[in-house]
Amino acid sequence: MARDSGLPYGCGVRAAQEAIVILGSGMSGGVAARTLREEGYDGRLVLIGHEPTPPFGRPPLSKTYLRGEETLSGWLVNQDGWYDSNHVDRVTATATRIEIQGHRVELSSGRPVPYGKLLIATGGENRHLDIPGADLRGVFQLRTVADCDAIKKAAHRGARALVVGMGFIGSEVAASLTQMGLAVTGVLPGASPLESVLGPEMGELMAGIHHDAGVELMTGDEVVRFEGAKRVERATTRKGRRLTCDLAVVAVGIRPTIDVLQDTGVEVDNGVLVDAMCRTNVPGVFAAGDVANHLHPLFGRIRVEHYNNAEKQGAAAARSMLGSDAAYGYVHTFWSDQYEHKLEYVGHVRKWDRFIVRGSPKDRKIVGFYLTDGGLRAAVGLDRGGDPELDEQDELAAASRLIAKRARPDPAALADETVDLQGL
Repeated sequence: MARDSGLPYGCGVRAAQEAIVILGSGMSGGVAARTLREEGYDGRLVLIGHEPTPPFGRPPLSKTYLRGEETLSGWLVNQDGWYDSNHVDRVTATATRIEIQGHRVELSSGRPVPYGKLLIATGGENRHLDIPGADLRGVFQLRTVADCDAIKKAAHRGARALVVGMGFIGSEVAASLTQMGLAVTGVLPGASPLESVLGPEMGELMAGIHHDAGVELMTGDEVVRFEGAKRVERATTRKGRRLTCDLAVVAVGIRPTIDVLQDTGVEVDNGVLVDAMCRTNVPGVFAAGDVANHLHPLFGRIRVEHYNNAEKQGAAAARSMLGSDAAYGYVHTFWSDQYEHKLEYVGHVRKWDRFIVRGSPKDRKIVGFYLTDGGLRAAVGLDRGGDPELDEQDELAAASRLIAKRARPDPAALADETVDLQGL
């Protein structure tokens, strides 16, 4: 039957109709596979990804793994042997097309994979600088283990590194390279690192942290050219600065990987459009992780590119594939480690009316609250408190509960350290 019908891996017609295929072997895909098995799904399960590594968490790539302080073994979604023992077919290939009517995924490696239900967990891919010299040796991106290994090989003590973009990845890479003994210059279009996400007050604090560590920040500027003979030697900015460097790391964001969905009828707009249950407009097709533009019960339509969301949404999508009608309403959290400093964030907001500070900006130990029309939408902590997901008494954990309740707390109470947030 399998041979005659063109179905791979010994798959019969009925098995193909019931099979679940996960397209994307990152954090969301790996967690979804595990959740499906934990929730009792015992049918055929296929995990397709173009990277040779099994699903793992990427945070160490810009931090501890880059600095050579940690392996990735502790960041594997599922340990060695799990996929075989749980009968999960891992396929290393690139998907070239999804045939919605025929319910199959076509692969670069050959025969298509049929599915009954499909999870799109393709994540994102780095945005590239379309400028002269961008393909010179020594100009790096950071997304995969191979990318990180290449940067580590080039990042010898005393080298001059240029970091283009000072969002979360750029800021973490700049911090790590500085800690590794490199002289680092960061070029960014805004006035300070992370300003577009966290606002000018937090951006100023982060700029001070990087400045004190020795990073030179070229603000309000952008790289327009890389130059060098056989490898990168310098960069030119729009303002005419000429910056000497031995290596450069370009960190200007990602775009959701949706090319394979072209002409499928699956609706896309800054990612794959899904409802509160991670369902696309096409029956039987779901999405999760960086690629999913999700209709959140609290925050509206958002696409989130952080580890915690990739993990939790992968699990939520798996449960939806098995028939759950529970909305994915996670009050988002993420963190960033830079030097000895810990930045944590709960909620989600892109525009806000007021930013209320509790603590000491001078000491760089604060909690900041983002209010929109009087409602608390997000909070950020710098070197203040523990893990909001583990410590219910933590200030950000209290803020998360307020956000979930759509609270409209008194701004003066938020700023007053004598007021217990638990009681608001």
